[in-house]
Amino acid sequence: VQLQASGGGLVQAGGSLRLSCARSGRTLSTYATGWFRQAPGKEREFVAAVSWGGTATYYADSVKGRFTVSEDNAENTVYLQVNSLKPEDTGVYYCAARRNLYSRYSYDYDYWGQGTQVTVSS
Repeated sequence: VQLQASGGGLVQAGGSLRLSCARSGRTLSTYATGWFRQAPGKEREFVAAVSWGGTATYYADSVKGRFTVSEDNAENTVYLQVNSLKPEDTGVYYCAARRNLYSRYSYDYDYWGQGTQVTVSS
């Protein structure tokens, strides 16, 4: 399984971005996909996840109401729409995949993309 994250950039506070996670390799219909982020000097933290088939979504409390995760099976891509960005959202955003159930813990994920930088200026 290969994952390719993209869509990051530099935005002002209050702005929006759409991050993409293109998936390829094995059949991914039974894989959950998660988004994590890591700010400089901080540990990687859970942001959002979508269950396989896109039937359920999960969010960290800090992003609820601002971020939306979705899955496009036809494109084999998972999206993370990030709105109302704050400077504390700055970091490298990674997508990851694991079989079956989603998890909030990075160590549960087997496959990782290379990350895309999101920088929010105040």
